[in-house]
Formats: sequence, C-alpha cells, structure tokens
Amino acid sequence: MEELVPAVPESARDGQADLIEAIIEAVHDGDDRTVRRLLARFAELATIADLYALRDALDTALPFSVHG
Repeated sequence: MEELVPAVPESARDGQADLIEAIIEAVHDGDDRTVRRLLARFAELATIADLYALRDALDTALPFSVHG
C-alpha cells in the first residue's frame, strides 16, 4: 500500500514533539493566546498523522475529556 503521508526527517519530528509538549502545557495553563500561537506554528509543520498524535496527547494530558 502506498504511504499517503510523506516521510518527515527525524529532527523535524523531535521539534514537533517539543511543540506538542508546549501546546499541552498552554492548554493546561488555560493560556489561549499561547495556544493559538503554538497551534498556528503546528499547522505549518503538521501532517495528518500529527493531528491524531496531538489529539491523543491532549486526551491523555487532560484530567477530563473535553469532547462533547
């Protein structure tokens, strides 16, 4: 099966992991301005697979589910 998401260099993935951690911290702190800024940066770098990773990271980092 053909891979639909292009490969990203490992160094870029490491930077995204740091960015995801920063997003989680800003969400936890309730810092909306920082969340928006970090999400804009994430959007510049993210692939579809990264969106699922971000969702999963946020789900495990929050003490309760924020989904409807």
